[in-house]
Amino acid sequence: MWELIQSNRRKSFILFIFMGICLVALGYVIGFAFLSEGGGITGIFIALAIWFILSMISYFSGSSILLAASKAKEVTHDVHPQLFNVVEEMKISANLPAMPKIYIIPDPAPNAFATGMKPEKSAVAVTAGLLSRLNRDELQGVVAHEMSHIINRDVLYVTFAGIMLGSIVIISEVFLRGMFYSSMSSRRYRSSSSRGGGGQAQLIIMVVAIVLAILAPILARLLYFAISRKREYLADASAVRLTRYPEGLASALEKISQSNLDLASANKVTAPMYIANPLKKKGRKLSNLTSTHPPITERIKILRNISQGVNFKDYQNAYALAIGKSARIIPASGLKDTNEIPIRKAKAERPEERGKKKSMRDIGDLVRKVNKYAFLLCVCGLKIKVPPDFKKHEITCPRCGHKNEVPLAELTAAVAAAGSIPGTKNK
Repeated sequence: MWELIQSNRRKSFILFIFMGICLVALGYVIGFAFLSEGGGITGIFIALAIWFILSMISYFSGSSILLAASKAKEVTHDVHPQLFNVVEEMKISANLPAMPKIYIIPDPAPNAFATGMKPEKSAVAVTAGLLSRLNRDELQGVVAHEMSHIINRDVLYVTFAGIMLGSIVIISEVFLRGMFYSSMSSRRYRSSSSRGGGGQAQLIIMVVAIVLAILAPILARLLYFAISRKREYLADASAVRLTRYPEGLASALEKISQSNLDLASANKVTAPMYIANPLKKKGRKLSNLTSTHPPITERIKILRNISQGVNFKDYQNAYALAIGKSARIIPASGLKDTNEIPIRKAKAERPEERGKKKSMRDIGDLVRKVNKYAFLLCVCGLKIKVPPDFKKHEITCPRCGHKNEVPLAELTAAVAAAGSIPGTKNK
């Protein structure tokens, strides 16, 4: 596994260098276009300064920023015991040095991601929609996939690549918006062109800068997506080794693909962090070249073609059989391991298909637990949802207009237990 991680790092570093070249070239051309001689060096310095600052922020606070942006809430064992048990199992199986923190995103779209710059300080986040749809074996497959990203050091490199992509986009946006909204620049270049050849050269540089400002983010995004797509295959292969049950992850991916819900908190920069593309409606018509993930149908087909064992070699053979390509997904060092790892039997019974109402009710209950809401029962029978930070002594029922007295001390206890408020009085 160590050699696989090293190979993964080398490939990431090469792509990382290409993205750095895009950033430096963009800074140089824009700096030269605005400041003429000497401006290129200034542009490079500004571009690198922006990237350095954002990289430092990413390294020291990237995980917390990503989790906050995703609206993920850290939860305790009482909120979802099965999730904690599965994460603990996979932590032991993956030989992680520390138990990852566990977060739930209160969103009905099924998805998950992992974050953390080091295996010692990592986190796994899953959505409420995912937990309401999957059985234990399927949840184990998803958690193992995310654990694999932590083990393979994917999160570190994808996060840094995302920061560089963000730097390129910021510089491009500032430059292009400045071109469209600044009348000073237009007067400058009109006066420069009237002076002859120097003005024409400056105009050419400006055109080149505009073209590069448009193309650089596109090229950087393609490189960023290339990092993500390759890693998804390896994370699937590693997850199968951890669970020894390919059908668990295959079935989970199938259920995730059947949902047409977009994850509200996801965006184009954070999308590659998730186990499946969280922007389905926005990215459904995109080609594979611009997708953040490999086609999910291909991933399922590969997993279901694994029939002999769950070694890396077995995954590579299943990939070749399913896709019909000779491309090597697993590094050569991983294929040298010839130890046979048999497929285990399913542990969880496949649950009965639940109706839409039951599924939405389960999601609602879980979201209530995650957000620590309590319920106050009105005399008319309506349950009033009370937020955990509610400070008023009274709340008016929206149905009958009764003023219900809120016992704040009992509310605090109810929030801790994520339950209903007993013994309420009504006026």
